Amino acid sequence: MNPAMKALALVLPLLAAASAAAAVGPDYRRPDVPAPVAWKAAAGDGLPPAGTWWQLYDDATLDALVQRALAANQDLAAAAARVEQARAAAGLARSQYLPSAALGASVDRSRVSEATDNRLPVAESTTHRAALDASWELDLFGRVRRLHEGARAAAAASAADFAHVRLVLAAEVTSGYFTLRALDRELALVHDGVELRRRALALVASRRQGGAATDFDLARAEAELASTEAEAAALANRRAAAQNALAVLLGEPAPDFAVGPPAAAAVPPAIPAGLPSELLERRPDIAAAEAQLAAANARIGVAKAAFFPAISLTGSAGSASGDLGRLFGTDARIWSIGPSLYLPVFQGGRNRANLARARAEWDENVARFRQRVLVAFQEVQDALTATQLLAEQDAAQARAVAAARRAADLAQARYDAGYVAYFEVIDAQRTVLGAERAATQLDAQRLLASVGLFKALGGGWDAPAVN
Repeated sequence: MNPAMKALALVLPLLAAASAAAAVGPDYRRPDVPAPVAWKAAAGDGLPPAGTWWQLYDDATLDALVQRALAANQDLAAAAARVEQARAAAGLARSQYLPSAALGASVDRSRVSEATDNRLPVAESTTHRAALDASWELDLFGRVRRLHEGARAAAAASAADFAHVRLVLAAEVTSGYFTLRALDRELALVHDGVELRRRALALVASRRQGGAATDFDLARAEAELASTEAEAAALANRRAAAQNALAVLLGEPAPDFAVGPPAAAAVPPAIPAGLPSELLERRPDIAAAEAQLAAANARIGVAKAAFFPAISLTGSAGSASGDLGRLFGTDARIWSIGPSLYLPVFQGGRNRANLARARAEWDENVARFRQRVLVAFQEVQDALTATQLLAEQDAAQARAVAAARRAADLAQARYDAGYVAYFEVIDAQRTVLGAERAATQLDAQRLLASVGLFKALGGGWDAPAVN
């Protein structure tokens, strides 16, 4: 039998054993986490789809802003690059399953001393060599498999991180847009208040000339106008800052960015009754935490495999000749094949320490995973509670606005009739403006709470409601 065939016959049993061997270390199992039976205060109709949840607000400007942010945000671009890095690392780990081969060629010119007793017959020689060298680690104890398993889990975690950055970005754009629109509505109210106070100042000044008003009434009217103008300037400053923050999220320079005129006020979408806790499994940050947990589990296997022998198969085939013209002749052929064994005998406790570290990393990731789930439950429950209570608060505030307007009308009528001083009219108008601004802020808080619920649920809900 050809020597190469004999060597191959010796190697084949090793290959079969390598393919059948089980990887050392624990197989991944998801830790137990507490889960509530149902969410509190989840009630409503309809099942909005997940994914493009911002479209449920039915605002074309908002849809366009979110799409621009998803296309140009730099943090999202960086997260996408990290996904590619992790995938490449997983491919690098997968490559260790296969042999590595390299083609090499060399020319060696040497001369030996003629003044020694054991000198070669030829003092100078030239050797031409061309060979294909290959090596392969036989994964008898699953080290390579655990490395690949951990790299794949890390890639999955990176992809989940990207989805989380995308979800957070969409939520931040939506929240920023609703904040901007709320400031627009507040500015409109304050500007209306400024015009009202200007007309009131003109009326008081006219009445002062006629003797029907006092200098005190005039001073109060002037102070109220100046105070309202100052509030308008402060709101305009806050709006500019909110618009600039949106520009950054969209990956655009703030000086070149502007949001168009306000559209109709958005309404928070209805929440389905009985949201199941399993919806949290769709949250990308929880998926990332669990993938990191799986990667930590695989690292335990890698650390454990270090206690076992490592067997590699190396081989080389090619030609070597002192004459370049005879390099590829049959008599110039060379080959070698054989396994090599690495058996750790004494490592000074390094392998034990490495295994202990891997197990401690697993414990740390378990704690982080469970904490992330608990925080997710809190975020969902907070958003549901806020959605319900803010709706009740908004209804009460609407009644307060209506009552304040009636009181302002009565105060104006009493002043016109000469029954009260003008400061009562000013107080009544200030109360109306405060109540209207509070109502506008509550509307914004309800929208932001609904955005927070979408974010807490990983981008909406698409599972059937639980009865």
